[in-house]
Amino acid sequence: MASSACPDGLSAVGILYQAASMVPLAHFLATALLFLVVFLYNFLEIHLLGDLFRGCRGDPVVLTFNSRSKIYEGVVSKCRILHGRYLASPWLSSPHLQTVFLNFFGRPPSVVYRRKLFSLHDGETVALDWLLTSDDDRTPIAVVVPGLTSDSFSPYLRHCAYSIAKHGWHVVVSNHRGLGGISITSDCFYNAGWTEDLREVINYLHQEYPKAPIFAVGTSIGANILVKYLGEEGENTPLAGAASICSPWDLVVGDRFISRKLVQRLYDKALAIGLKGYAQLHQSTLTRLANWEGIRKSTSVRDFDNHATCHVGRFETVDTYYRCCSSVNFIGKVAVPLLCINALDDPVCTREAIPWDECRANKNVVLATTTHGGHLAYFKGLTAKSLWWVGAVVEYLDVLHSSPFMHVQKKTQNFGMHHSLESDIDKVPYVNIVEDGMVAPIITEGTNLVTKDDLHVDRLSYDSNKPEVDGVLSVKKSDPTENIIGPEPVEPAHKEEAEGITKTIHDMTAPVKRSLNQLSRRYDISRWLLAYIAIVATWPLLGSALSFVFRKKLRGFLPVAWLRR
Repeated sequence: MASSACPDGLSAVGILYQAASMVPLAHFLATALLFLVVFLYNFLEIHLLGDLFRGCRGDPVVLTFNSRSKIYEGVVSKCRILHGRYLASPWLSSPHLQTVFLNFFGRPPSVVYRRKLFSLHDGETVALDWLLTSDDDRTPIAVVVPGLTSDSFSPYLRHCAYSIAKHGWHVVVSNHRGLGGISITSDCFYNAGWTEDLREVINYLHQEYPKAPIFAVGTSIGANILVKYLGEEGENTPLAGAASICSPWDLVVGDRFISRKLVQRLYDKALAIGLKGYAQLHQSTLTRLANWEGIRKSTSVRDFDNHATCHVGRFETVDTYYRCCSSVNFIGKVAVPLLCINALDDPVCTREAIPWDECRANKNVVLATTTHGGHLAYFKGLTAKSLWWVGAVVEYLDVLHSSPFMHVQKKTQNFGMHHSLESDIDKVPYVNIVEDGMVAPIITEGTNLVTKDDLHVDRLSYDSNKPEVDGVLSVKKSDPTENIIGPEPVEPAHKEEAEGITKTIHDMTAPVKRSLNQLSRRYDISRWLLAYIAIVATWPLLGSALSFVFRKKLRGFLPVAWLRR
């Protein structure tokens, strides 16, 4: 039987150990470092070597559009940036490095917002942060819709607002309810499909600035909300054009993607931490409306939506919420010129959800995809001081504004109801507007929130007869006695009795009136139909009151038996 031992008495393992001990330690460290670099290169999806191999020319922008699209022929075909290439900053040649750098640093330009507080129909207050460039009432206005965990102070929004304003346009960042340092004052939270707030803001801007063309730019979840709004409104929107940046498109697909790999799960946990931080600022409301213990223990966006969004928005399941709010279901009904930009290596919004065929089928939509870019990052140049997508959007809006292809609102009678689903919660850098108008982050969370009582304003006035000063919205107290219709004049002999009956009727019908007013504002139902319902519902009281008040006047017309009843 052959022995496994060597002539000198050492085993094979011993010989290998002896040989390894003869190799210098520096060689082992170099090998370990090489394996680490290879691992990180693949884990972080770095593409520096690929960029160098292609001569640092970048990858071409791929455009998807309908072959008969006039928007492409008349607008996008004239955009130099969209027909060029995108090359990421060499030291940020990874979607993860770009995304992380954007959120923690971003190198945003300094901006000074002018804040206006806007009161929504349900009594909620949102912050509109403006960058005003001129007093001309024809100056174009760009409405910017933030993402899931963003407000006007976020770096990428400051990049966008600054570049558009530098081009001579007015910019207004429409912060979501509960964000931007404004506390929640109602039981309604926004979610990924909540379009009511955006609809009210756009309609208000159209009323206040009828001569100015209005455009919109949506980012991340804000892009999903914007596209859903455009699909709901169709031809009826006052927007002249829009741009969607890094939209998640299909929330069901995105939910599966963000929980698939280790690196995506890290983003999922980070977003969940941000959402829980936001929820803590509104804990008193969410404790009453949602499952607060479940919110506190949430470790993913799906967990948070299950314990918060589904409860507040009354969705049966999380997947029901995702399906109802996905903008992919509305892209086919978009009737305004829409540019959509997505990066194929987006670590948050997967390429699997991009609606290639739906965009190609709609003549009003042009989809631009790039190989690299990360999520809302797209840093370019050695210094990484600018974002590629911002330049592309500014050029697109400028060409569209000077073309005959801007959308013009076509008023259509709306018999249906908007299925703008209720609530969700978001978070992130909260801001405080100091006396000089500068936007600064709030240091102590929960103590510097602006409440409705702090505003000293009941509503924003839309009085067109009162001129604006330096672009500031005129604010006035709402008079509770306005628009109240008094009772019919009665004879002096019955004045006291009539007043008592009128007061009783008013007390009993006030809840009905409030409900009808809410229905009318929310669902846009015909007021004649609501008046008919009101009369039928309150006829016993109303009929008795009228017969008593007009008893003497009706004696010559009605039988005596009727008057004795």
